[in-house]
Amino acid sequence: MGEIGYPAVCFAAKAVCRALGLRVRIEGDTNIPAAGGAVLAADHVSYLDPFAVLLGADAAGRRVRFLALQTLFEHRIYGPVVRELRQIPIRSGGGGAAFRAAVDALRAGEIVGVFPEATIAQSFTVQQLRTGAARLASAAGVPLIPMAVWGTQRLWTKDRRNIVQPMLPITVLIGEPLRATSEDAPEQLTERLRARMQELLDRAQREYPDAGAGQWWQPVHLGGTAPTAEEAVARDAAENAARAGADS
Repeated sequence: MGEIGYPAVCFAAKAVCRALGLRVRIEGDTNIPAAGGAVLAADHVSYLDPFAVLLGADAAGRRVRFLALQTLFEHRIYGPVVRELRQIPIRSGGGGAAFRAAVDALRAGEIVGVFPEATIAQSFTVQQLRTGAARLASAAGVPLIPMAVWGTQRLWTKDRRNIVQPMLPITVLIGEPLRATSEDAPEQLTERLRARMQELLDRAQREYPDAGAGQWWQPVHLGGTAPTAEEAVARDAAENAARAGADS
């Protein structure tokens, strides 16, 4: 898998973190198995979250293949990187093929990364999850590992970008694996996953060294000015409707 490209991307991500003076804290990497397949399921607050997950897995000596929209493979800047890293494309109307490819990768002992919210959560809380991560873990018989990423939204999120912020803290917490039982429906496992992800995110926010009261990047329940969960869902619906109208 990208024998040249993947290490180069990891090296570049670490070099950028050092150059920008980012304070990246990774905890729980021992929860990622040293060998064998696993699904990493992370919250999504920033366009940079895949790199945070990549660094978390790299701390455990593992590589990640993400499920990514086909449009990323065709992008003039991101496309070559995504293709070199052998990410798994999700084509319009072809979700079944992506699911089968991901299950094959998991059974072959690879790590697959998923953002089960399927969009950046503008509320900076864990929103409703899709069941894909749970179904992948169940189908392949591999652990489902919850993650929390926090701080990346301050660099680049929806409608905001300020990459150069020296000494900015970034937190990556990796939780204990969940395993599906024969009695678990995908919806039940997904609810367990969401609870674990929210616990990790709550902890990352609670232990974050920078005060966020009154800040746009802090969720409203912690005194920030981010949209509420309900407002965030409404914004996503409006954006999706506008996009669909533009494509029709």
